[in-house]
Amino acid sequence: MSYKHCEHCKGGYVLPGTPKGEMRDGAYFVAGSQAATAESESAAESKRRAIVLLTDIFGLPLVNSKIMADRFADSLGYDVWVPDQFGGWPIMEASELDGKLPQRPGEKLSLLTKLAFIWLLIKRIPRLIHSRPSVAGQRIQTFIKKLREERGYTRIGTVGYCFGGTTAIGLASTELINSAVICHPGGFSTKQIAQFKVPTSWQCAEEDFSFTPKLRNETEAILTSQKNIEHEFCDYKGTVHGFAVRPNLDIPESKEGFEKAFEASLSWFKKTL
Repeated sequence: MSYKHCEHCKGGYVLPGTPKGEMRDGAYFVAGSQAATAESESAAESKRRAIVLLTDIFGLPLVNSKIMADRFADSLGYDVWVPDQFGGWPIMEASELDGKLPQRPGEKLSLLTKLAFIWLLIKRIPRLIHSRPSVAGQRIQTFIKKLREERGYTRIGTVGYCFGGTTAIGLASTELINSAVICHPGGFSTKQIAQFKVPTSWQCAEEDFSFTPKLRNETEAILTSQKNIEHEFCDYKGTVHGFAVRPNLDIPESKEGFEKAFEASLSWFKKTL
């Protein structure tokens, strides 16, 4: 599916479309499309698999995560869940970051813009503490345990964007999931990488203030040394942090990277789930 630009969606880089799922117990849910089930896989087998999509700092209020969940459900035929990592208190609203982050590699921001961004972070300290990675991660672990117990899923994949990528990294060292796609993640420790138990696919921006070249190289070196755990790194020229879930569709490289990262995520789950 290719997204066309929507004039009414330009502010905040909101993806066009209307979510077709529903809220269940505080999480967004969309059932897997039976039409997408592979010929070699029965509907019963497909229903034992699920995707848990982990949002960026904007959480469930930003429609993008729900639109992406719908796309995964339509393309894979698996149920998709988008839990609330932030306990009803998202760290930011998408519109608050308009004009405060670069949209192309090499783009420089003014000192005033940088100061505005820092001030915004300071104001959000209570929310950052409320949903620091260890706390948000525990919320998601509890959610996934409940999914397995109540829904009977036997294989679960996670796809995490930005903050959600950090959460996915934490999950990859547990036995709660079977595969992970990590898109331009937030901060994490390389010690976590050495504890991975599941295959991981990394969708990487050309320029990322969070997942820096140094951190990426260290991460890749650790994963390469773990020869029994599969991994891949996919790079997208002309992209910056956030492109895989909140792209500026007016920029051709951003739009292309967004679409290719989604296709790579589909391929990874088809291969590892």
